Amino acid sequence: MRVFNRNRSLQQMAAIVSISLVAGCSLLGEESSDDAGPIVVGTTSAPSTLDPAAAWDGSWELFRNIYQTLLSYPNGATDPQPDAAKSCVFTDSSNRTYKCELRDGLKFSNGDKLDAKAVKYSIDRIRTINAVTGPNGLLGSLAGVETNGEREVIFRLNKADATFPFVLATPGMSLVDPDDYPARSLRKDDGIVGSGPYRLQSYDEGKQAVLVRNDNYKGFADRKNDAVTIRYFQDSGAMVKALRAKDIDITYQGLAADDIVDLESKGTANEGLQLIEAAGSNINYLVFNPKDPVSNKLAVRRAVAQVVDRAAIAHKIYKDTVDPLYSMVPTGLTGHTTGFFDAFGDPDTKKARAILSDADINTPVPLTLWYTTDRYGSDTGLEFKELKSQLDASGLFSVTLKSRPWNAYVKGYQNGEYPVFGRGWAPDFPDADNFIAPFVGEQNALGTPYPEKRITQVLLPRSRQQSDRANVAKDFEEAQRILVDDARLLPLWQGKQYIASSEDVSGGERSLDPSTIMMVWELSRKTSW
Repeated sequence: MRVFNRNRSLQQMAAIVSISLVAGCSLLGEESSDDAGPIVVGTTSAPSTLDPAAAWDGSWELFRNIYQTLLSYPNGATDPQPDAAKSCVFTDSSNRTYKCELRDGLKFSNGDKLDAKAVKYSIDRIRTINAVTGPNGLLGSLAGVETNGEREVIFRLNKADATFPFVLATPGMSLVDPDDYPARSLRKDDGIVGSGPYRLQSYDEGKQAVLVRNDNYKGFADRKNDAVTIRYFQDSGAMVKALRAKDIDITYQGLAADDIVDLESKGTANEGLQLIEAAGSNINYLVFNPKDPVSNKLAVRRAVAQVVDRAAIAHKIYKDTVDPLYSMVPTGLTGHTTGFFDAFGDPDTKKARAILSDADINTPVPLTLWYTTDRYGSDTGLEFKELKSQLDASGLFSVTLKSRPWNAYVKGYQNGEYPVFGRGWAPDFPDADNFIAPFVGEQNALGTPYPEKRITQVLLPRSRQQSDRANVAKDFEEAQRILVDDARLLPLWQGKQYIASSEDVSGGERSLDPSTIMMVWELSRKTSW
């Protein structure tokens, strides 16, 4: 038997910038869980669904706190550790049989038993429903799930996959109650029955989720509070206004660059607030639809790659709160390269014109770029205006911008409606595999098939034989060269994580897991100074 082992590949570093401190006060006071009511978290990232079988997106931010997974990430961990499971190990040397033993006495929030059958049901259900928006694409190496008694679950893999424990730790693999979730269809109401640290007391779609302590929870989470309310905002400005008005205690996703810069400054408006900066691995990129008659042309894609000025986007739009990115694998992970810079160098209109001319493509090339208005923060619209400005100014393109709210936007790109569209990606797990595998293959997270056989049939399978993830760099470097040559995906920037909160709130610096999902149980109020 061999326990999964992986070298640490992502350093979670956080620094607290105190905007206004009361003289003689300690940043870390005693903690209180319930004296002042629930802690209120603000975010611009609302769930698209409450059913795990239908979500491979930011809905996971809510799921992490209400549902439970076999493995997860205790504070500070970058390797998956047991949560609903008592232990999990590979039982063979080929990384093809993975066994988990459950904790004793697990229950769902409604009191129903959580046993091995419920685990099998939850995973099988994801595969049976196979929702277009769901996480089944993460289970490509799974051949089947077996149970042995009430507490043992065995996962049989159809090929070696050292990343499988990371998959089980994603909120996509959330455990559900078989009595409350249909085996072959999605749950239609706005309820959740999970076994995580909290239960969902109430939910108002697009507005707020009210979480209260789940007394049936058994897992690693040490809850520092009894209740958390998550409020969903349409834009950063409204969220920061609510923070300053003390209508919310802490912000999570969606702070705009201007608001971050403003929050860093001193002044009465920021009195009593603090800003937390953490290393981020979220990326932003463009997707070219191969079914579109314009964006399916390699020369068009390469010409766009030759014109786009990432540094200008990072500086002008995001005020250097993000970094230019030249690879789909972000800085900080084994396998990161600068492939797009190596291939294209600095933005160069003359080179782009030659690319189009050599392919006998007339200019200006008409392009329609789509973006979502309410998913990745208020700066997204400004970012796409900057992209349009850059491409139009080259004289080689005539760009039209279009946008939709997230829920409608998702359906649009899944239906192949957008010639070119923007996406963001926060990792399912901190490994280069998760910045390549989700975007290739017939079924992927983008809804646009990308059947690149060298990556899907050789490089990814070979890399997944390596439990020591330091040994996979060459395979991922080759995969990225293929992505650069195809230019189907165009990386733009890598983000940092910013959390703004009242100084009365502790735990923000501990609250992000390696996928930069907030573990709200780490938040608490200070009661003494």
